[in-house]
Amino acid sequence: MESLASAIAIGAGSLAPAIAIGMLASKAMEAIGRNPEAASKIQSAMILAIAFAEAIAIYALVVALIIKFV
Repeated sequence: MESLASAIAIGAGSLAPAIAIGMLASKAMEAIGRNPEAASKIQSAMILAIAFAEAIAIYALVVALIIKFV
């Protein structure tokens, strides 16, 4: 039962960040396409936002590990 709960936690917890990262990259590429001079500013903001989205997936991994080993 713990394995199923752990699998659901990591599966659901990684779905939203994956969608968010895809949307972030898509919109950043659109913005760079419209304004290539601002590419460095857009890229740095995109990387920061991706790091925050990835942190949510890491929290889901921690929750899955806690469920598995407690």
